[in-house]
Amino acid sequence: MMPLSEQVATLLLLALPIACVAWTVTHEEVFREPREYCITHSKKDKTIWRRKFFYLFTCEYCFSHYVTIFFLFVTRYHLLFADWRGYLIGGFALVWVANCYMSLFARLRVGMKKEKMQADIEEVKLKEVKEEAALIESAELKIENERKRNGSSRLTSSAKV
Repeated sequence: MMPLSEQVATLLLLALPIACVAWTVTHEEVFREPREYCITHSKKDKTIWRRKFFYLFTCEYCFSHYVTIFFLFVTRYHLLFADWRGYLIGGFALVWVANCYMSLFARLRVGMKKEKMQADIEEVKLKEVKEEAALIESAELKIENERKRNGSSRLTSSAKV
């Protein structure tokens, strides 16, 4: 059995791909169509069992349990005990850490979206200011041209007198 420090390090590292897979399936655009299909069935299917089954693919917390079971099977990861208890404790610890990672990522992503939205707003404002400045400049040019025309027509009319 691994020393406790290695078990904890493995826990922290193994939770990363679990979080990645669970987040990608339940949130990212690449799985949008299957997720929408599951959302529809999780709300409209007649039996509660079918609704719950499809709901599992729309909830990152729920789905992370199944991803964790897969990773436990593949890696044979144990935490604290070398028997079935180590699988059980390790599984729930992996789910918890993976969901902490996903929560941190969600907060980071919200912050990034907020910054992007603020930048987009500033870009729109700048574009509006430039358009307004161009309109003002165009109007000033028209006024200037009109003055020149009026000034030259006065000269020709005064020369005739």
